[in-house]
Amino acid sequence: MPLPACLPADPWSPSAPPPPRPSSGGRAGNPAALEMVARERGYTERSLGTRRGGGERGAMSRRQVLQVFEMYQNARTQFVQTVAEQATRPQNIETLQNAGVMSLLRPLLLDVVPTIQQTAALALGRLANYNDDLAGAVVKGDILPQLVYSLAEQNCVYKKAAAFVLRAVGKHSPQLAQAIVDCGALDSLVTCLEDFDPGVKEAAAWALAYIARHNAELSQAVVDAGAVPLLVLCIQEPEIALKRIAASALSDISKHSPELAQMVVDMGAIAHLAQMILNPDEKLKQQVLSALSHIAKHSVDLAEMVVEAEIFPVVLTCLKEKDEYVKKNACTLIREIAKHTPELSQLIVNAGAVAAVIDCIGSCRGNVRLPGIMMLGYVAAHSENLAMAVIISKGVPPLSACLSEDLEDHIKAAAAWALGQVGRHTPEHARAVAITNVLPVLLALYMSTESSEDLQMKSKKAIKNIIQKCTYLPALEPFLYDAPPNILKYVAGQFSKVLRHDSKARRLFVTSGGLKKIQEIKAEPGSLLQEYINSINNCYPEEVVRYYTPGYSETLLQRVDSYQPLAN
Repeated sequence: MPLPACLPADPWSPSAPPPPRPSSGGRAGNPAALEMVARERGYTERSLGTRRGGGERGAMSRRQVLQVFEMYQNARTQFVQTVAEQATRPQNIETLQNAGVMSLLRPLLLDVVPTIQQTAALALGRLANYNDDLAGAVVKGDILPQLVYSLAEQNCVYKKAAAFVLRAVGKHSPQLAQAIVDCGALDSLVTCLEDFDPGVKEAAAWALAYIARHNAELSQAVVDAGAVPLLVLCIQEPEIALKRIAASALSDISKHSPELAQMVVDMGAIAHLAQMILNPDEKLKQQVLSALSHIAKHSVDLAEMVVEAEIFPVVLTCLKEKDEYVKKNACTLIREIAKHTPELSQLIVNAGAVAAVIDCIGSCRGNVRLPGIMMLGYVAAHSENLAMAVIISKGVPPLSACLSEDLEDHIKAAAAWALGQVGRHTPEHARAVAITNVLPVLLALYMSTESSEDLQMKSKKAIKNIIQKCTYLPALEPFLYDAPPNILKYVAGQFSKVLRHDSKARRLFVTSGGLKKIQEIKAEPGSLLQEYINSINNCYPEEVVRYYTPGYSETLLQRVDSYQPLAN
């Protein structure tokens, strides 16, 4: 319906013609009319501005809302990154723990941002790695189930971080490792061993190794989860780091029992491990030698299987390595084979291992020497011929040196035991040990109050073993002056055996003052020591024994005083 002619058209209507310009006699000259138009136009322009800017202000509102979320995400990211970095410094751990960091990190494991999830897991792993209290907090905080779920669902970066947390928790104690087993982590970790990413395999193998190392039950759980065949495959992978960790895991599984070691052997591990003895990577060699040692130590059959892998003479090259742990583990492997039977020890001697180990002992210090010392003792213990092989290879002087040079009592005790095994077979063996002047050193260690109980016991046993076969009297004579009665009886027993059949020894025993010293010993009547003293005295004329008896000179003087010369 058209507007009445008396009403003007809407000036802002799209169909309306533009308003006529006011003449000088119109609104321009009417202030009231101008104000009305201004008001009218101002209101309409504001309305138009609202319609045109509605979309812009909506976008601005969305940006403001998203900015809040972005700030929150940045804050979470900065928090986990800072905590992860701070957790690398031991001095910060207690402060982080007191601040309740574990409960703050837990929800971030389920964050929508993958980077935050991964960094939160890394921070938890570093904290749990520090001590068992923080590791226990991970268990008590029900964090493990989240990690186990993530191992199966998340990307490789998160899998590595989650496996790191499990490793950090499990390493502290069997109880914490059992908690990991109880939450079903083993199946997920074993599945990770089949992952395409070598880093995921490495992280999973490391976690399994830390679980298995505690005891046979946990190792059996790892075996039952199907880890061993996959670990054997891992040692065949080209990545050196993965080879190291897989070999370490096999070592930790094998060490607990013959049955576990047999399971590793049944998967064909020995052949692959033996092939890596000559690998140039020192850390890999450490783990390979350790794994073979743990397999060989349990039984003769397992030791023979290791030998059949043709580790000799290849393993002897490891004794010349610069890395001390490679040397130590190589000596340990040879020791674990030698201890079982004379035949295996003879094989080791034939391969030249005794001389190589002796050289290694001479070039090393501290605990690196220990397995080599024990290996020589095991070889010498089996038979006279094997003990003579140690002597011919000049093994006695380095063992004697260990008694004087080393500061650790357990190393001295091992050297004392080995010397006792070398010298206990025949007079020839005992003489070879005695001429190195080791007997006074053993006696001093036995009598020292600073020596450990184990060192005292092994020193006494070595002295007894050597003395009971020793016919080299100059080495025994000092014991007449210094040894306590429980050692002296063995010394007197040897003198009684030798003097009975050796006239030169009887004369030397008198001129050296030995017979006089024997008469000064106060033994209990009827004791074994008194019997030996009587036996020694029976080797001499009565007047000679009487001459060296204490107080006899006084008796002679009394006879001089009471003597009446014959009258001329």
